[in-house]
Amino acid sequence: MTTVTLRGIPVTFPFEPYEIQKEYMEKVIECLQNQTNGVLESPTGTGKTLSLLCASLAWITAKKAQCQAQYRTMTVGGGEDDFLKSLQEDIDQKVGTSKQSTDTYFGVPTIIYASRTHSQLAQAMQELKRTAYAHVKAVVIGSREQMCIHPEVLKEENNFAKVNMCRLKVRSKSCHFNLRVEKMKSHPCVTESPIMDIEDLISMGKSKGFCPYYMSKELKEEADVVFMPYNYLIDPRVRNTIGVELINCIVILDEAHNIERICEESASKQITSTDITLCIEEVTEVMKALTEGSILDMTDESVDFSAEDLCTLKQMLLDFEKVLDNIEVKLPLANGTTFDGDYIFEIFKKAGIGFENVVVLENTIDKVVQFLQTTQNGPFQRKGTGLETFVALLRIVFIENQDQFKAKMKKCYKVHITVEEPKRNTGNDWLSKGQFTKKVGGRVLNFWCFSPGFGMRLLMGSGVKCIILTSGTLAPLKPLISELELNVQVRLENPHIIKDNQIVVKILNKGPDGVELNSSFQNRDNPAYISSLGRTILNLSRIIPNGLLIFFPSYPIMQKCQLQWQEEGLWGNISDQKAIYVEPKQKEAFTAAMNEYYARIQNPEYKGAIFMGVCRGKISEGLDFADMNGRAVILTGLPYPPLKDPKIVLKRQYLDICRVDDREFLSGDDWYSLEATRAVNQAMGRVIRHRYDYGAIILLDSRFSYGRIRSNLSLWLRERIRLANNFGEAIRDLRDFFRFADANLPAPKAKSRITTVNTTPAEFEATGTYSRRGNFDFSTSSACSSINDSSASSSSSSNTVKIYSRDSNNGGVKRKRITIVSANNSPQKSGPKETDIQQYIAVVRNTLEAQDFKAFVAALKQYRDTENFDDLISQLDKIFLLKFSVRYVIQGLSPYIREQHKSDFGKYWERMR
Repeated sequence: MTTVTLRGIPVTFPFEPYEIQKEYMEKVIECLQNQTNGVLESPTGTGKTLSLLCASLAWITAKKAQCQAQYRTMTVGGGEDDFLKSLQEDIDQKVGTSKQSTDTYFGVPTIIYASRTHSQLAQAMQELKRTAYAHVKAVVIGSREQMCIHPEVLKEENNFAKVNMCRLKVRSKSCHFNLRVEKMKSHPCVTESPIMDIEDLISMGKSKGFCPYYMSKELKEEADVVFMPYNYLIDPRVRNTIGVELINCIVILDEAHNIERICEESASKQITSTDITLCIEEVTEVMKALTEGSILDMTDESVDFSAEDLCTLKQMLLDFEKVLDNIEVKLPLANGTTFDGDYIFEIFKKAGIGFENVVVLENTIDKVVQFLQTTQNGPFQRKGTGLETFVALLRIVFIENQDQFKAKMKKCYKVHITVEEPKRNTGNDWLSKGQFTKKVGGRVLNFWCFSPGFGMRLLMGSGVKCIILTSGTLAPLKPLISELELNVQVRLENPHIIKDNQIVVKILNKGPDGVELNSSFQNRDNPAYISSLGRTILNLSRIIPNGLLIFFPSYPIMQKCQLQWQEEGLWGNISDQKAIYVEPKQKEAFTAAMNEYYARIQNPEYKGAIFMGVCRGKISEGLDFADMNGRAVILTGLPYPPLKDPKIVLKRQYLDICRVDDREFLSGDDWYSLEATRAVNQAMGRVIRHRYDYGAIILLDSRFSYGRIRSNLSLWLRERIRLANNFGEAIRDLRDFFRFADANLPAPKAKSRITTVNTTPAEFEATGTYSRRGNFDFSTSSACSSINDSSASSSSSSNTVKIYSRDSNNGGVKRKRITIVSANNSPQKSGPKETDIQQYIAVVRNTLEAQDFKAFVAALKQYRDTENFDDLISQLDKIFLLKFSVRYVIQGLSPYIREQHKSDFGKYWERMR
């Protein structure tokens, strides 16, 4: 550990910080000391998260020490015990008894650390554990879906049902896990564990019998740092639900390059005529139930709404439905009809809804939804989805009753009405049978916010001391700050820490056949362009070592290229160089495909692998492609948003209007261009992940040479971009770069990095994959097959792997089937060989974290000595709880399980997979 003093604050760092890290930490401390907002950009690989945590926690530590010194000074000349007693009484009387209230009284804030996904938060918490500030109280806020351990709740099919079941059990005091939270929150096992991430809470909750979800809500009251995803923080409804108070808080938004979109989406809403029909059906069902007494007697205490309340609510919904359906939609229907934002008040006014009665209406809806969710019989068990959608719209529209707010809503919002497209019932929809699930001739009401400042305003108005926005790609900063309507006094655009010989950035205007590379809308259907792009990638794949990432502007373009390359035989030629993996759209398949890619890279028998994805897709941000996992990134085009999409058109118009009044705003055209280059910047950031990493960035689109495009690329790359005079020059320069790097740059530590990829809260439980390594059977999940089965794939029930290769006779694409005999299917009369055991242990060592690997080896040794299978399973559960992507190593244990336990182990593996 090294301690440096920055702006009078001693900051302890795990190693001697680089100059750019010192400058970054100085800016963080400046924001905290002066309670000013900051926008700080520092490229991926510069230790941004570590610097952010160390600087902020060093300041918090110094602030607490300052308060303690003040206490001692104030007690001079009097009895310290008497003073502290009177001081505590004063605190209790004025602000309460919690740690958060005490810190508020003495001016010690709480840090709210927000990022995009829980996986990114988990990485930040791991960074925190490596610092000298691992003693601080830290907790992560998760969802019920992630953290609930009640077996009945876990059986529910979807998140909505799980949430409602959980709420029902808590209200009825029938969840014994929840009832133990109050008792266990002061237990040493909880109080003596300063940093509690989701995995820690779940593991401890299972062993001690308390609810991890509600325990996290209790722990946040005493925490110095609270970790949570963006949507929990920015959406005031979610924030209120989880009980997060922002008074006297410092808000840090890491990976904030998407913050504008998130703020807009949190303040926007869509509702359809079908949603309103569903609302009416839900209210009608409650009316029938109460009238007939089939579900609940009217005298029951839980029914705290009257028949008149239901009639009023239903009539308002009927009126709203009528008003919505009567709105004229101009041709063409796809574009719809657009109104100013304040038109939403006129719609509601015609339905008899306004500021004067909206609070009563919201309360009635909440009570009806609660009634539906707690009903144990009937077709609407724990439903209320339509009403929840409607009340969510009400809470956005009627958030503030001031003329100034309404005028701003008129300018910053648009009401866009389209015709709802009918969709036939699939036969499993509860709403109606044999009819359309969507109302014929109904409407879709889009209430779109185009000002990120709305969401940020709700955040800043909650008593926040300061907000720090940081990411690797925020530039240009001025328009970002203008749109967010933030008063920002601290700004930073950091360079990178790498040297010029660690990165090469090339623009290729033409392919090897001289055809221009340009993925514009007018050219992307040109067969000559697609062929030239394929030949370019084929040649590049021959000289790029290890892992290669290829980004396309969109899924349709990627699929179009793939199909034509298969027809021409180019796909087979490329896959002869490197195995190809294609980013799947399905959530459950993504982690599997990624881990197959990682495993292929680490296997010395292969030349590496290619992962094809799209800009703004799952692999474009937050994933680990360090060292061999990503030696080059290829961008095949610019991912512009759909030009004629109504929302895009309206956003551009809104910005043009704003620019007339404030020149700091981007024009609509500039914003449209920046949307593409920001996505490109994120994709390019995959290649350099730490100080000693190296790689190439290859831009295969002539438009990258345009000054307007280049000026929006990341500052640390902009000065390194070179336009290749011809294709041969580009190949030669890249070959020389990789030869030099291989000979002169530090070799990475040998490791097999098979990890859980970054996911949104809804994607947290994506299944893992099982990769073949050495002589052990890690059966490949069929989920990792690429689009149209055109990349390597296999079935879990077979050891046959399909790969694509070039047919030497006709140059076409041909499937080959290769049978791989696994260790489990080959004769092993004398048990596993020692070399096999060493191989397997090496795989596990490179897959698990050090602490987990140590526990894994200890469990195996104990099983070898005692032959206690139950103890082994218990230890495996502790190690692999929530580690979905690395569970494949469990299957590799099969050869080492005693014969009498084989059957039980097979059942255990089926449960874990």
